[in-house]
Amino acid sequence: MAVDLTFLGTGAAFPSRSRGASAVAWRHEGECWLFDCGEGTQTQVLRSALRAGKISKVFITHLHGDHLFGLPGLLCTVSLQCSSTSVKQPLEIYGPVGLRKYLRTCLGISQSQLNFPYVVHELIPTQDQCFPEEWRYPSDQKADDQLHPQEQQGKTIHLDPQENCYHLLDHKHFTVKAFKLFHRIPSFGFVIEEKERPGRLLTQKLKDMGVHPGPLYGKLKNGQAITLDNGETVFPMDVLEGPVPGRKICILGDCSGIVGDVGKKLCLDADVLVHEATLDDSQADKAKEHGHCTPKTAAEFAKSCKVKRLVLTHFSQRYKPASLINEGDDNVLELKTQAELILEGQEVTLAEDFLVLEIPSKKKPSNK
Repeated sequence: MAVDLTFLGTGAAFPSRSRGASAVAWRHEGECWLFDCGEGTQTQVLRSALRAGKISKVFITHLHGDHLFGLPGLLCTVSLQCSSTSVKQPLEIYGPVGLRKYLRTCLGISQSQLNFPYVVHELIPTQDQCFPEEWRYPSDQKADDQLHPQEQQGKTIHLDPQENCYHLLDHKHFTVKAFKLFHRIPSFGFVIEEKERPGRLLTQKLKDMGVHPGPLYGKLKNGQAITLDNGETVFPMDVLEGPVPGRKICILGDCSGIVGDVGKKLCLDADVLVHEATLDDSQADKAKEHGHCTPKTAAEFAKSCKVKRLVLTHFSQRYKPASLINEGDDNVLELKTQAELILEGQEVTLAEDFLVLEIPSKKKPSNK
């Protein structure tokens, strides 16, 4: 089952000629989920191998414009690309409280009508996620009860007090959770975790028991016990190798750090960690003042989580892609060097617009 990430925008603050505003797409078996949707994302989608009509879920890390301003336009683009007579499941949108009000205002004032339903699920942040002077009470951010004509009522998602995270969805093959980040306004990180897959059947053992390839193999693979003609019951655990662990992808919004330790637990052993590095290490004080990270901070978190691959993104527009660097320009490769120094040589990936990153399936059974 192929899984990949397509980086549509890797720049901070605003789109430029060399970097779009924040957006990354996750794909699995024809389904597409979008993480952040900065200004101009719909045109980036059109320039990529993605299809806007395939986007079924959108996750917004926080409500700063460079992560959000492209969403109303994207919804209208998707609407124009789908038939008004086709039956389409609601497009699900997850993000901080205030997102529902923002979309209703934008779509309402522009009198935009969509050819599909949508639903907004809002996460309720806590006061420890931002500077005190930037805090806005969730009750002040909530929309009224008047839905947009194509809007369906969404959920309000509160922090789970036991696990200290947000449970967003339980998909057939994946789960998605969110955890708290510290930024100038409340921000979130998302963890997409693939569920374990059954291990391989021990076919020779089954043949020795008189069970030959056929429907019974499928039942065992799906976790069902079978009864043989002699009355013996064969349980899946007796004829299956250990389960194959799933992939884990972590995509973090803007932040100067993680709130609490649950983020580290959720990102432990991640296959890919997508983390911002707005400025280089020499500007650490400025980065922290504005609620951002440097490569050192990102790499230290990656190291503590034992992630297999760190991808840096959300670069200040002063850092042009490596292929466009001219004499006198700030060198984005310096950010890679700074992160790799912390990771003791482990390779770090610098995200560029339209980079496609494949995350291969795991083959070995877990040690459970």
